[in-house]
Amino acid sequence: MSEHYFSQKPQSKSSPKTWNYQLREKNYTFTSDVGVFSKNEVDFGSKLLIEQFEAPNVQGDILDMGCGYGPIGIALADCFPGRTIVMADVNERALELAAQNANHNEVNNTLFVKSDQFSELEGRSFAAILTNPPIRAGKKVVHGIFEESKKSLLSGGELWVVIQKKQGAPSAKEKLEDLFEEVQVVARDKGYFILRAIK
Repeated sequence: MSEHYFSQKPQSKSSPKTWNYQLREKNYTFTSDVGVFSKNEVDFGSKLLIEQFEAPNVQGDILDMGCGYGPIGIALADCFPGRTIVMADVNERALELAAQNANHNEVNNTLFVKSDQFSELEGRSFAAILTNPPIRAGKKVVHGIFEESKKSLLSGGELWVVIQKKQGAPSAKEKLEDLFEEVQVVARDKGYFILRAIK
């Protein structure tokens, strides 16, 4: 079976790559690696999500679900120093990189949790959840993340999702509309949709 970025323990030989990148008008240095989503630069979808995100009025922690090497959570932790950004991923190599990247960029209001989706986050509630979902894991997994997100959001909390039209944005929007009272398309660019669902 070929290895995916949502494998728990990537077996592929490590070959890290480091680069600089600007997000929300600040410069960051990131290191990624083989076996982790997006090895060579911050992917366009994550960048769009980071740039479009606005914190909800609800107080509380923010969750970066499927954080990978950490660009979303790190940029938001830097932008919202008064909040704790919980960064969760099943991929151990990705989580180690995320922690290293947070440290390297001097971002301290982060918490790293090894979790298969929400398995290790029971009992936690969030003001906002952001996800660039693992499309290759299949629609059932992606829609499961939406369902668990609703349970884990505080009242008035928001789920922000980036997804490509060709990878299921219309069905993702339909699923969110089944779950949430209010769903908006915040942005569309290069085939990517930013969806915001409010509980």
